[in-house]
Amino acid sequence: MKKQIVKIGLLVLAVTFIGVDANAQKKKKKNKKNKMEEVVQEKFDLKKEVDSVSYAIGMNMATSIKKDFSEVNFEALIEGIKAGMTDDSTALIKQEEIQGIIGPYFQKKQAAAQAELAKGSEAAQADGLKFLAENKTKEGVVTTATGLQYIVLKEGTGAQPTATSNVEVHYHGTTPDGTMFDSSVDRGKSISFPLNGVIKGWTEGVQLMKEGAKYKFFIPQELAYGANPPGGGSGEIKPFMPLVFEVELIKINE
Repeated sequence: MKKQIVKIGLLVLAVTFIGVDANAQKKKKKNKKNKMEEVVQEKFDLKKEVDSVSYAIGMNMATSIKKDFSEVNFEALIEGIKAGMTDDSTALIKQEEIQGIIGPYFQKKQAAAQAELAKGSEAAQADGLKFLAENKTKEGVVTTATGLQYIVLKEGTGAQPTATSNVEVHYHGTTPDGTMFDSSVDRGKSISFPLNGVIKGWTEGVQLMKEGAKYKFFIPQELAYGANPPGGGSGEIKPFMPLVFEVELIKINE
């Protein structure tokens, strides 16, 4: 299976770049914006379906390369593809050496990225603790035994949900610095969900409310997403970040 994946990967890369004459490449001498622009390919027409498919695969692969291997040396890459496609006996690297070269390189990149993430996570954790410590001293803030903090913006008069209730709510979610990451209010449409299917801070917090109430919750990271935020932390929510939600409990669904 691994050999098959390698072969498919090489084929896709070949389709991406085959037909580019490395000797016809030239580097732009002025106004270089990125490495992609250092390789200039002559314009050609997409006359057949296979031409369009090849071109589309090329664009798709270029997106992946820019994301995961932006430091690529395009001249070396193209020469490697040409050697692989022609079974060139003069290839600078043998087939059996390929994985031994690629694997360790990306393992080092991954280790460096994880180390950087861990460093950022420690800072986020410290910032989160400081935020909650300062916030709990503010007027009107109540802290529960789990560390959940909340302010009552408006009391409700209706029924009170349990941990397994399905509820309809409006909410507005932000990071501690006020950056909005999600809001049913902004979308203009409420949302319904079971309370045992969301983060712990929501499950605990919404049970404190009655229908018609509006609370503001300050949720510690351990009651939110902890080390596993949505998208791996690529969005506004970072690992170990506390979250802030204004929640209006519209009703408990039957």
